[in-house]
Amino acid sequence: MPIYNDNRMFLFHPDMRRTISEGLAELIREREMAPEVVAGTATAGIPHGALLADRLSLPFIYIRDKPKGHGLKNRIEGLDADSDLEGRRVVVIEDLISTGGSSARAVEAVREADGAADWCLSIFSYGLEKAEEQFQALKPSCHFTSLLTFPVLLDVARSGGFLGEEQIALLADWREDPFGWGEKHGFPKVEKG
Repeated sequence: MPIYNDNRMFLFHPDMRRTISEGLAELIREREMAPEVVAGTATAGIPHGALLADRLSLPFIYIRDKPKGHGLKNRIEGLDADSDLEGRRVVVIEDLISTGGSSARAVEAVREADGAADWCLSIFSYGLEKAEEQFQALKPSCHFTSLLTFPVLLDVARSGGFLGEEQIALLADWREDPFGWGEKHGFPKVEKG
């Protein structure tokens, strides 16, 4: 892809961390989610999820992309090996949603641990249709929303003078066909092996 949104840069700035935590808390209030547990995705969702859990005075867990290879072999950290979430409402926190695959797998992990995960929140989303498909394919489906979206990013980049019109057009073209864009612009398609 011709653009990368690096949310890890926010970690260095206390004011940005607070803004993100406040924004996530506001999304929860607006949508009347009433979570009982906050879950961060490894690794980039962990700090923002932990900050949100502190703000809301809620328990915090984090979800690995796969079970740990040694020790208790946990996929969810923060729970005792002999425990589960006992039906608690869990909000999953992600830093970025592109295709939604890893986020949907995190929701599944919470559900496998007897948690009720109906929402995934992120700092940023590209707004790809593939993400919508991933969350809708979950049974039951899961809602997701983000503090910042790709169209807003483009508007800020344009109005702030960070990118020129040619660059904005290139990014808008990518957004229209994210999976065919590279080949269309001379980058060979790489098959996963």
